[in-house]
Amino acid sequence: MKYPRSPKESVGGIVYFGRIIDKIRLMAAGELHPDLHANLGKGFDQRMVSFLGLEYEALADRVRAGGDDAGILEWSFALGVRPTDEQIEVWNGFMITRGWRDDLAVTLSRRKQESGFSERDDILTMFDYIDADEGRL
Repeated sequence: MKYPRSPKESVGGIVYFGRIIDKIRLMAAGELHPDLHANLGKGFDQRMVSFLGLEYEALADRVRAGGDDAGILEWSFALGVRPTDEQIEVWNGFMITRGWRDDLAVTLSRRKQESGFSERDDILTMFDYIDADEGRL
């Protein structure tokens, strides 16, 4: 079973988009790590599609139809909305820092404890946690 790419990696300058594409592709291939099944289309996935003005199932159908990341992103812009550079900057800043001194801080602390990462001072955000949990950090 596999994990998708880091949520910090960007496609077209947008963080998390590549991760959601990977999750859909891996699920369709029966290779997505089981830990990620329950939250498909929820949480950060839902935030991602909302940012682009899409429905999760529409994106999932498009990803399963094939194509590269850039083409799927362009399709997303055509069907949903094309954010401005400033909107992308705000999105990236918001997502990259989730869990750091915000409403997810308690969740991040709990997850770190559950995963044996309580003493890890390098895990400051949910993206950091995901990377640590999936063995990248």
